[in-house]
Amino acid sequence: MRRADRLFQIVLLLGRRRAVTARELAQALEVSERTIYRDIADLSLSGVPVEGEAGVGYLMRGNYQLPPLMFDSEELAALALGSRMVQGWSDVELGRAAERALLKIEAVLPAVLRQRMDTQALLVPDFHVPPRMIAPLGLLRRAIGETRKVDFTYTRADGAASQRIVWPLGLFFWGETWTLGAWCELRGEYRSFRLDRMARLRTLDSHFQGGGLLEDYIRVVSGGAAD
Repeated sequence: MRRADRLFQIVLLLGRRRAVTARELAQALEVSERTIYRDIADLSLSGVPVEGEAGVGYLMRGNYQLPPLMFDSEELAALALGSRMVQGWSDVELGRAAERALLKIEAVLPAVLRQRMDTQALLVPDFHVPPRMIAPLGLLRRAIGETRKVDFTYTRADGAASQRIVWPLGLFFWGETWTLGAWCELRGEYRSFRLDRMARLRTLDSHFQGGGLLEDYIRVVSGGAAD
């Protein structure tokens, strides 16, 4: 990595509004801590508002703004692939948003880089994700963002159906299936629900307190709790 690129990456890492140690920066950028100390000193001398000290950590002061960005070919490939994944594997609304974002990026690229994006041989077929699997995504995304409970009829793999009211926490894509991670009021515990087994889904007016629940869900169901 060129030194200029490394300095730019340090600014990005320090812009996350939390203290980052020299060791964390060194591991992220695959250089020595001594190199990080020199880079931090040079950034400070150039006017970048870095606060902190060795052994404690560093962060960016105030609302420091980076100059306009340019992408290299690998970064463009990653952006294009991510956009195509969203368009092929998520709901229509999010897919259109991804397309708009990619168009904005393409609009400011030099012609040679724009051509590289058009010729990337990274394809994302969408025919293996059935419409029933992605149909509830938009409603669930909004319910998660608004911390609102949702109600639906759920059919298990054995054919048993039940009515559920859940606290939606996160959506997970497993390559062929989407699942909702949630707190289930019927079971009184965290559960995972396949989206293609949901029916008559609706958002309720009642809210839930979502702080920290997603992290708890991930810890609990890592052992395999599912419905």
